[in-house]
Amino acid sequence: MSEANAVPSRWRCLCSYDGTNYRGWQKQPNGQSVQGCIEQALQQTFTKKTKTIGAGRTDAGVHALGQVFHFDAAWRHGSDKLLNALRVRLPEDIQPLELVEVPSSFHALCSAKGKYYVYRAVEGHALPLEMRYVHSLKNRSLDVASMRKGADHLVGRHDFSSFAASRGSGEKESPIKELWRLEVVRSGRRVKIKALGGGFLYKMVRSIVGALFDVGIGKLEPDDIRDLLESRERTRMVKTAPARGLSLEKVYYRRPKV
Repeated sequence: MSEANAVPSRWRCLCSYDGTNYRGWQKQPNGQSVQGCIEQALQQTFTKKTKTIGAGRTDAGVHALGQVFHFDAAWRHGSDKLLNALRVRLPEDIQPLELVEVPSSFHALCSAKGKYYVYRAVEGHALPLEMRYVHSLKNRSLDVASMRKGADHLVGRHDFSSFAASRGSGEKESPIKELWRLEVVRSGRRVKIKALGGGFLYKMVRSIVGALFDVGIGKLEPDDIRDLLESRERTRMVKTAPARGLSLEKVYYRRPKV
């Protein structure tokens, strides 16, 4: 049987990318996207259009250490050769890490049980080698203890409308999400905000981070985070942190232990 007539298999790919030069994961009519580059590489490999489904849509400029996507294609030469075929056709800032054949019931988006994001910031200025991935706080210092008190208000199942942004395309998504863990960790001048949950709204993590930064510099009180959450309304009090500090670290297909 020729490759063209073979029955397609479903493939799951784990990939990492530097989102600096992309308008996000999702394919765009204008502008370069991570998904668009991957589908172009797949088209070159299979000489036909091949659609991908990602586990989530990272924003423009957001990075990923552990994004997952799937696609259906006929390939009879083993997963290692397919992985290499993709690698040589992708730019250096997109790297497939693992490729496996999976049952047709697997769905990168619908089968996902949770996602883990990390936001990285530094008091002062990030070093030149890391400034694409770490947000520089410049002359601001953070009260991490207050940030932790504010973060505690957000853990659990809530309506996160106050910390979401509109995609502007008429899409509607339930604002009810469950945040399993939200940690603020300091190491010297470096601060990480770690968010683990069942799902996230558009710009939700960056909005939470922006609000916690304002708590850290004393612009907001920790209890203001609770009040903002309970208002269920996005206001100018919630600012979106810059994209460069955020990375999708992992997608879970079994609910993690919290």
